[in-house]
Amino acid sequence: MFYRQVADWDDAYANGANIPQGERWPGVWVEPAQAYRDALSAAGRAKLDIPYGEGARNRFDLFLPEGRPAGLVVFIHGGFWLKLDKSYWSHLAAGAVDSGYAVAMPSYTLCPENSIAGIVREIGAAVSAAAERVDGPLILTGHSAGGHLASRMACETSPLPSGVRARLRHVLSISGVHDLRPMMKTAMNEGLRITPEEAQAESPALLAPMPGVKLTCWVGASERGEFLRQNALLANVWVGLGAETAAVEESDRHHFDVIDGLADSDHQIVRCLLTA
Repeated sequence: MFYRQVADWDDAYANGANIPQGERWPGVWVEPAQAYRDALSAAGRAKLDIPYGEGARNRFDLFLPEGRPAGLVVFIHGGFWLKLDKSYWSHLAAGAVDSGYAVAMPSYTLCPENSIAGIVREIGAAVSAAAERVDGPLILTGHSAGGHLASRMACETSPLPSGVRARLRHVLSISGVHDLRPMMKTAMNEGLRITPEEAQAESPALLAPMPGVKLTCWVGASERGEFLRQNALLANVWVGLGAETAAVEESDRHHFDVIDGLADSDHQIVRCLLTA
């Protein structure tokens, strides 16, 4: 693959503007997410808005399978650390839940009210709180900014306590932004306020993985070149530091529909997610 020098960093990370009918997202997720919450709530298998901290957005939803969970999956939402919340993604728990796993989906305090370092700490608290409620192996996944946060939990400088770290079996970063330095060149940094020091401290690609980490970086093959590069980057760096890694480019998928397979227990992304 040839990588061209980036002339416009805002366009490099502009997803909706470069996808046909891209303006449909994230709105198309609202109805199926609500329907899934309603269905599992009616079945007594959803626990909503569980607090994990004192902030207004320090809440997570927990979706439960029938019977005892085989383990816990935590899905961390995207939105460039600036927007959205857990309510858009509930239906994406279905693939793991139907496979016997509990799924936690946290919200977090967004930038600019928060910093990315602060969000990392909040996600550490959310994962730890969810892990207290569900036994067994722990699997982390997230999309876009959520992919960054999921992989950040698996770094040597992770905020996760030792007991939770010991349970971590797999990290699946979907369209993750693993090196924050390019984000400093975008207009979004007006809200993100990333400094060179924070980029160094919070970029998984610039950090060492925990011992024994298994990481899969997954991206849609039709995504922006910068997301393809970021996807390959972390898998490449971490395998050189002793982690077990893989990089996957799913054909005919763009930045928004690449996560659709999480709702289907038979989809390859779910099978990959749950393979420890």
